[in-house]
Amino acid sequence: MNLMDILAQATGSNDVSHQQFDQVAQAAPADLLAQGLASAFRSDQTPDIGAMVGQLFGGSSGTQQAGMLNQILATLGPTAAAALAGGALGRVMGPGNTEITPAQASQLSPEETEAIVTQAHQAEPGIADKLAGFYAEHPGLVKTLGGLAMAVALSKMKDHLAQR
Repeated sequence: MNLMDILAQATGSNDVSHQQFDQVAQAAPADLLAQGLASAFRSDQTPDIGAMVGQLFGGSSGTQQAGMLNQILATLGPTAAAALAGGALGRVMGPGNTEITPAQASQLSPEETEAIVTQAHQAEPGIADKLAGFYAEHPGLVKTLGGLAMAVALSKMKDHLAQR
């Protein structure tokens, strides 16, 4: 069964199972998975990007949390990123630092992260693509978003693949 067949089978309902998502994640190139996730982050059918990434953050390891936050830092720059969510990121990062460590990242709550991501996305909408690229490398986390978000991502992946 090729990737298009797997996607067609998985997108037959609005509630994708973890098994179906695993099948797609194993067969799809990371860039295609990232495109699907970015589309889900931007979709009006799913919660906003801040809520979804906050949820992903809550299920992530400290290393994964730091990796995601460092994507924001790399995109916005440390000064702008440190000011997000009332300075929450700057508070744990400390002055003069340009990256966040896993220990520092674990000091943030999913709710603070939601606010950081929401404000980062307002400042730079392209952050959705950066975060999607990061989470495409960690597809096991994506399953925590639930069936509807996975269905939107897989549907968009199918559309992108059909256009190639």
